[in-house]
Amino acid sequence: MTRKRFDDLGCSVACALNEVGDWWSLLVIKQAMLGTRRYGDFQKSLGIAKNILCDRLSRLVENGVMIRVDVGEHGTRYEYRLTEKGRDLFAVVVALRQWSERWNGSKDSMQLVERGNGEAIAQVAVQNTAGEALSVRDVLFVDENGDPLEQVG
Repeated sequence: MTRKRFDDLGCSVACALNEVGDWWSLLVIKQAMLGTRRYGDFQKSLGIAKNILCDRLSRLVENGVMIRVDVGEHGTRYEYRLTEKGRDLFAVVVALRQWSERWNGSKDSMQLVERGNGEAIAQVAVQNTAGEALSVRDVLFVDENGDPLEQVG
């Protein structure tokens, strides 16, 4: 079965889905954010099949989300690390987690707290330039000419 690509949609969300739009990729990225670096550790922590993990890591490296670093002292041994592009997905992972907690009632045994003071982090929110929270109803989608696009909401 050929994987669907969204190159021709002209949509930034579709473009992002081309790179990280399957559940294993986002789970690998989340594990890397937790400090997982080695192939075997990804496989053990996620319970993912080796062939799928190999494919996802290769794709994430190819897309510049992760890098593969040879850290072998006695032979070849690789680690996978997030690039700046990969670390920029932090807000996406947190937003998905918070959304799931709100709408699915899922609670994780792991909590997110600020390193400096141990306090829980705030909800991820879209904000205007003054820092005020916005909903989809507060935002107008426009095309490259500034013309409004049809919206439902």
